[in-house]
Amino acid sequence: MDQNNEPPRVVFEGEEFQHSARSFTSENPKIIQWVIKYSGGYVKDEKQASYVLQGFVALAIIVSLFLVFSGGGAGVPVPYEKTYNVQQ
Repeated sequence: MDQNNEPPRVVFEGEEFQHSARSFTSENPKIIQWVIKYSGGYVKDEKQASYVLQGFVALAIIVSLFLVFSGGGAGVPVPYEKTYNVQQ
């Protein structure tokens, strides 16, 4: 019987080596990594990628507001009414 009241440890074949619990994820979000990777070298760090994404969001908001409030001008056409000036 174990003196520390611990249950016996069972080791299966192939589990003799301890695997490190190292995380392979970086601290940067995926979209920041994507911007840095596909910028062609223009964006070099996380801060620049953040500015690029903020600019993209601002541009998307401006374009969408322009499209919503521009009115289009091509709504329902007004029917043409022919008026006659009749002189009496």
